[in-house]
Amino acid sequence: MGKEEEALNLFLTENIVEAGRITENLNKYNRDRQEVEKRIFEEAISKIEKYHLDKNNVIVLGAENWHHGVIGIVASKITELYFKPSILICFEGDEGKGSGRSIPGFDLHGALCKSSEYLEKYGGHEMAVGLSLKKKNFKKFAEKFEEIAEKAHTEEIESVINIDKEITLKDVNFETVKSLKALEPFGEANKLPVFIYKNLKIDSIRALSEGKHLKLTLKDGNNILNSIGFNMGKYAEEFKIGDKIDVLGVLETNVFNGVEMLQFNMKDIRRSY
Repeated sequence: MGKEEEALNLFLTENIVEAGRITENLNKYNRDRQEVEKRIFEEAISKIEKYHLDKNNVIVLGAENWHHGVIGIVASKITELYFKPSILICFEGDEGKGSGRSIPGFDLHGALCKSSEYLEKYGGHEMAVGLSLKKKNFKKFAEKFEEIAEKAHTEEIESVINIDKEITLKDVNFETVKSLKALEPFGEANKLPVFIYKNLKIDSIRALSEGKHLKLTLKDGNNILNSIGFNMGKYAEEFKIGDKIDVLGVLETNVFNGVEMLQFNMKDIRRSY
């Protein structure tokens, strides 16, 4: 997003008043970044669902007015959500700058090497890349990249989720979410903490978006936790109200009708035992 000189000045200044002023500015820049990141993520999800790109082996998206400084973070979220390699590209006129994230077992940089005829510049490593291309070559690049992923059989790669901590009811609060935000931005070298929450009772269960996603309310004693599982709609047929389950995922907040509430963003579920 720029403004990197302000961060440098914060470390260099010996004036407490100036440090306070810089810190206030950096907090504002970070809030701006979060808003831009949220907008791009929502636009990307809309495009994926509209064009059914989640059926592809890789997700390649491009758009005007996407800030190249945050598309890497959004690509990480897209890859995590769909467990597919993803590349997001922002266009400015005829030029496109992109950032990509991969899944374990698919060499993203190697795939760029095989599709370099459509690229101006590229670099990175197996799990994360940056690139630039001409807008006229975007479609051919996306097709070539899909072909490479298909030959690599990315659909056979299984997701492995590492658990950072088991949480209980005492951890489910806004203060926990606030403390997690202090660790941002998240990415390949700084993964979003994943929690397991055990022995919860299903209070309600339904599929959303034509069976694609899963919506649960879970009970721990008399306490209710709203939960969402993207691309987990199949579980609506496997579980029922009253079942005891363990959920794996991320604790976050969600704003609905102007009201902020806690939400558990599920990555996987299983029956409690």
